This record gives sequence, C-alpha cells and structure tokens, in this order.
Amino acid sequence: MASSISNVSLGESGRLVERHWQELNARRRIYTVLGLALLFVALSASLWFANETNAGKFFDRLPFFFDFIEDLLPRDAMEIVRALFDLPSPYDDGSFKFNYPDGRLYLTENLYIPEYFHKMLETINIAVLSTMIGLAFGFVLSFLAAKNVMPNRWIRWPVRRFMEVLRAFPEVVIAGFFLAILSLGPVPAIIAVSVHTVGALGKMFFEVVENADMKPEEGLRAAGANWIERVWFGFVPQVMPNFMSYFLLRLEINVRASTIIGAVGGGGIGELLRLSIGQGHEAKTLAIVLLLFTTIFAVDQFSAWLRRRLVGEQAFNSVS
Repeated sequence: MASSISNVSLGESGRLVERHWQELNARRRIYTVLGLALLFVALSASLWFANETNAGKFFDRLPFFFDFIEDLLPRDAMEIVRALFDLPSPYDDGSFKFNYPDGRLYLTENLYIPEYFHKMLETINIAVLSTMIGLAFGFVLSFLAAKNVMPNRWIRWPVRRFMEVLRAFPEVVIAGFFLAILSLGPVPAIIAVSVHTVGALGKMFFEVVENADMKPEEGLRAAGANWIERVWFGFVPQVMPNFMSYFLLRLEINVRASTIIGAVGGGGIGELLRLSIGQGHEAKTLAIVLLLFTTIFAVDQFSAWLRRRLVGEQAFNSVS
C-alpha cells in the first residue's frame, strides 16, 4: 500500500529512478546468492581435497582436534617457569625433556642468560637487521620506481619488476634455497627476510611517493636543483613519516617471519619450538609460546609508541 502511494506521488523521472534502483537491488541479491554458493562449493572442494590428501582421515580425526592442547599440559604450572628461566626440575630423569639448565648461556660464573631468551634475542636480531636492510634498499628503489619522480620508463619499469620478483616468494621458500647453499644458521634467514622486505617495502614506499605533493619539487626545479636535491628536499620530508610507519609495521611482520624460518633451520627461537613440539616436551613448548606472545606484544606496543612519536599525536586524533 505504501509502495503504491509513493509511486503515485512520484513523477515520471522519479518512478524511473525507483525502478532502476529496484533492478540494481535485485541484481545485488542475485550476485550475493551466487557468491555464497561459489564460496560453499570452494569450501566443500577444499575439505574434500584435505580429506583425500590425508588418506581419508581428515574428518575421522576432526573430533580429536583439541587433544593436542590437552597433551601440552605439563605436570604443574611451575614447570613452564622452570623451562623459561632454565631452573632445575624436580622431575628431572636425565632425559632431554627436563634438562632445562643445560641451555644456559653463562656470562660470568654465576650470571647467565636463559636459553630461550638468548634465542629470542637472536630472532629479534634477524628481524631488526633484515628490516634495516629492507628500509635502506627499499628507500632508494622507491624513488626510482615512482612515476612522478622517475619519468624515464626504461629505469622505472625494470625497478618495479625487480621488486616484484623479490617479493614473489615467501621468506621460508627463499630461506630454504639459501639454507641449501649456506648451511644452517641465521645468515640464510637474514638474507631471506631481507630480500622479501626490500620488495615489500619498496612497493609501499613508491606508492607513498607517487601520492606526494609536487609543489615543493616544482619550486626546487624552478630554482635549478638537480634530481637528488629535488628528491631529498622536496619528497623525503613529506614521505618519511609514512616510510617509518611502514618500516615499523614490517618489523612486526619480520619478527614472526624470523620465527617461522627458524623452524626450518634458520636459527633463533623457531628451531627450539619445532623440536619441543616434535619431541612432546610440554613445558618447553608452552614456555616458548609464552615468550613469543610476550615478545610480539611488546614489539607491537613499542612500534605503536614510536610511530606516534615520529608522526605526531595529532595524526591519530579524529577530525570533528
């Protein structure tokens, strides 16, 4: 009734707009239904493939999904603290499961760094060094890839393709390649994370540069400044806050990536986590997970604080 009254009150152009809106709304509903149907088919196919790949045991094992969590519970909660700080365990039976003090890194006769803290520092070191390398090379490449800074397509196009190649493969794949050449250790991990970071930061950086205000560059050009001077004084002051924001974001990502690479032989805490899970050492596994969570949370909070200090508090205030 209301619809008929509104149609009567509308003019010819209004009824045309109303009819067009109804057609678009009906089409949107059809596309929504089709999209949900395709998603259901894709999800069903994925589950079927997982079941077949797992020798038909995927659905059979699904009810036991949370058994792993139950198996991770140690004899008492203090075992996690003992494993984390390399303290002797009352359950020590001479096996690797309770050999917590063996991993201590002694600085003096009585002062030591617990093994997991030392390995976590190694992982953070890999992430920080790799991100610094990515920042340096990504900074330079971004200005060579930005259209408004580098009009020469014979330079711009190869630089963009080069950065695409660098970020085309996940860090763990690159690490596997360098681990086969350079053997196990943190050096292949640093190279792998650095390579991917250069490509990732370079792309984000040149997109920031392309959105920069061109007026300072035009003024410097009119004053006779060369290309390097125009970039340094015309663009860098504008884009540096965003560059640092992306740098800190990438640092958080690289801490996680360094942990994963460590699990395949790249050093750091990841290797110990893989071993403790594979050997069923409950307290060690939970201690490493707790340390990882605390470290990533601390890095995230530090990055947020530093980003506010660099960009300015006013950038995070809502405009009313």
